[in-house]
Amino acid sequence: MIIFYTLVKREIKRFLKVVIQTVVSPIISSFLYLLVFGVSLGASVKLNNGINYLSFLIPGLMVMGLINNAFQNSSSSVVTSKFSGDLEDIRVAPIPNSYIIWAMGLGGVFRGSLVAVITGVVGSLFHYMQLNELLYVSHPIWLLYFFAVGGLIFAFLGIFVAVLANTFDQLSAFSTFILLPLTYLGGVFISIENLHPIWQAISKLNPLFYLINGFRYSMLGQADVNLSIAVGVSLVGVLVTFFMAQFALTKGSFARW
Repeated sequence: MIIFYTLVKREIKRFLKVVIQTVVSPIISSFLYLLVFGVSLGASVKLNNGINYLSFLIPGLMVMGLINNAFQNSSSSVVTSKFSGDLEDIRVAPIPNSYIIWAMGLGGVFRGSLVAVITGVVGSLFHYMQLNELLYVSHPIWLLYFFAVGGLIFAFLGIFVAVLANTFDQLSAFSTFILLPLTYLGGVFISIENLHPIWQAISKLNPLFYLINGFRYSMLGQADVNLSIAVGVSLVGVLVTFFMAQFALTKGSFARW
């Protein structure tokens, strides 16, 4: 386990060296989302399920911070290693690919969870100041579960995309044209019950929709989907993205850029 521990430690220390960029910057973005949407516009947004909009928004922003930072952590690690040639050195060493994948995955979970937890703390302060009541976690065990699976899914996905990408532009294009739309259409800012039936049907095809709602159920005790469906979809997501990352590390190109 020394090899595995060393790889995990390497991933964590790597992003902590640039903590302003990796942790502080996304937290500031979440703060602005809370200020603009949750506080300024929250009073004018009415949800059909009767939940206050600020309470609804906080879990969504936590998930967004979790998945974005998990993806960016693993993808930037692979990109940096490809550019410097470190990834080739790691792969020719007697280290199983599964060790590399899980180490990067746990590094992504750690960074994403750190951003998500701080976002939740800031959101709870807004919640108390606006509504004069604390925001409690309804199901802590399920919250930990969705923290883990959400971070792993997007950390594994980041490995897959970064290994197969030939340029920085391709990696950026995936984040802009695929990951970002899926995030916004997954129910981060609004319940699908408030959408047109066509958009409701499209949202239900989005796997992120189930992860976000599972996370929201863990915090609020209510969601747009059944918990068992969210758990099943998230488990399948972990398995699928793990094998995608495994395939990429086995078959991908590692030439220096």
